[in-house]
Amino acid sequence: MIILVTGAAGPTGQAITGYFQRNGHTVIGVDKDDVDLLDRAAVQDLAARIEGEHGRVDGVVHLVGGWRGSKTFADTALDDWTVLHDLLVRTLQHVSLAFEPLLRKSDNGRFVIVSAKAAQQPTAGGACYAAAKAASEAWTLSLADALKDTGSAATILVVKALVNDAMKAAKPEAAFAGYTHVDALAEAVAGLYERPAHEINGTRLDLTQ
Repeated sequence: MIILVTGAAGPTGQAITGYFQRNGHTVIGVDKDDVDLLDRAAVQDLAARIEGEHGRVDGVVHLVGGWRGSKTFADTALDDWTVLHDLLVRTLQHVSLAFEPLLRKSDNGRFVIVSAKAAQQPTAGGACYAAAKAASEAWTLSLADALKDTGSAATILVVKALVNDAMKAAKPEAAFAGYTHVDALAEAVAGLYERPAHEINGTRLDLTQ
């Protein structure tokens, strides 16, 4: 399979990239140093290059993220919204618009975003983050509707937060209750290929349960 991972340089991207590479798949990992995902033309060029080389894409795992919050609702800084909109929404828009045609060419394609419980259960100080996550979910569900008559699917994986080995080593006393390990996330992404597209298209799969 041909898998694109955006936000590939971080621990989560490395876990997912490594998982698919170990299982014999071709992984194209990009980060901000490779492609500016806020530049729609640059993202379209990336899609064109992948199409020219491979003819299709079988997976897009969109991992670009970020978090900003405040102590209270009244303290919310709308500059945080601007930052989070770009990171969580605008990059998603550019990537999904560019790669939807390539996913249509796959017999078993998957488009995946990682969302958070906060999208459905916002806190007073997390208004900007929760709103951006909710917007990204809605956008992904629209993509799912576009893919409903194809062999591909768009799916939302929901976590409380992610944890990796370096975080655990830095805080060995921390329980990280309810957190999803990045390796478990990679396995969850891979597991989407074991289920029919129509069964998972447009669904929110809660990994905290």
